[in-house]
Amino acid sequence: QVQLVESGGGLVQAGGSLRLSCATVGSIYMFYSMAWYRQAPGKQRELVASITSGGSTNYADSVKGRFTISRDNAKNTGYLGYLQMDSLNPDDTAVYYCNADLRLTGVWRNTYWGQGTQVTVSS
Repeated sequence: QVQLVESGGGLVQAGGSLRLSCATVGSIYMFYSMAWYRQAPGKQRELVASITSGGSTNYADSVKGRFTISRDNAKNTGYLGYLQMDSLNPDDTAVYYCNADLRLTGVWRNTYWGQGTQVTVSS
């Protein structure tokens, strides 16, 4: 059952920006952490950025200074968080996945994945 939905991917020229969004299908009872991963063709899925419930962030070296992960702290928006991607380059081309450690209302704590959104950066 899909619980996370990514959006905001697309085709952009090198140097451009995109903002990815991660929405939840269920109602959030407790947020523990979320992360963005990406997988390029022929490569393993890799961690791009993560954020904890306390607001601590972590970034892959390849995106530091260019990407910003944030959480949507407003209640009942349906959005869990975002990934702002600036100064994109062709190496950032991949399918981007939202991942979250949550407790949804009426459900035990679990780790959820979205189905991914394609980001393509042209040179």
